[in-house]
Amino acid sequence: MTDKQYIYAVARIRSKELLLLGKSDIDGLMNCKSEKECLRLLYDKGWGTTGNEDSEQILKAEREKTWDLMHEMVEDISVFHTFLYQNDFHNLKAAIKQVYMNSDRSDIFLANGTIDQDIILQAVREHDFSVLPDFMQACAEEAYRIQLETGDSQLSDIIIDKAALDTIYQKGKETENDLLSLYAELKVASADLNIAVRCIKTGKDRSFVERALARCDSLDFYKLTDAIMDGEEALYRYLETTEYADAALALKTSSSAFERWFDDLIMHRIQPQKYNPFTLSPLAAYILARENEIKTVRILLSGKRNNISDKAIRERLREMYV
Repeated sequence: MTDKQYIYAVARIRSKELLLLGKSDIDGLMNCKSEKECLRLLYDKGWGTTGNEDSEQILKAEREKTWDLMHEMVEDISVFHTFLYQNDFHNLKAAIKQVYMNSDRSDIFLANGTIDQDIILQAVREHDFSVLPDFMQACAEEAYRIQLETGDSQLSDIIIDKAALDTIYQKGKETENDLLSLYAELKVASADLNIAVRCIKTGKDRSFVERALARCDSLDFYKLTDAIMDGEEALYRYLETTEYADAALALKTSSSAFERWFDDLIMHRIQPQKYNPFTLSPLAAYILARENEIKTVRILLSGKRNNISDKAIRERLREMYV
């Protein structure tokens, strides 16, 4: 896209940002007595489509609206593939499990990937991974073999998850866009720290840890691995030497508290990109803001549905972009 095209697209995004949910909107949803009341309020704000009454349908419709908007404004949607690779690798895991279990379900696949899910499923069924992109072929072959030969779903998933992170990181950095590069960095760092805690709690050995962790500039692969081997306190001490020192408290609290901490960090770090109208960054920031908004609403609706206390729900809610 040219600078002029970005200016037009960013102007449209500015008007869309006015419709994003803010703190007062979230407070209004929190004041609702039930999930059904929340859904009515969301519907009044333009969420969902006619006939959508189920919460997941409404959230799905909102995600589709975001990507429909991007397709309208951007000639080549591949500029946003950094956000979509994870869906591709999820679909690869789903396809391998489907073939392994000889099942036939379409509801386990995610839309808005960079590869048609039918192509992925066909590649697994026919054991012909040459039809997949280069970044997926090797991990698909290895994960498929392990799943079929050993039935070890965890190891199969680890291989695919690691490939997903490596792909997001490499492709995000290759865009040379500040926001996409930042997103890739934070995405991998967040995943690595989640892996670190899980590996400590389940007593994984060094070879497993080294296989699961992805590399990124903001975390030292070897120091992080050593810290995992030495236990939780060593991990927290290592974090104190990184830009994620504040994450230690969240990690000590719970995995959900850590996920919230990192999501809030992303929102905080991308906000300056609002004011850069000559690049795709404000558009990419809007996509992340919408994903954050949808995640927040999902948490809130789930809490209301399951009669979770308002205090417990609020502890999981994310900071909003606006």
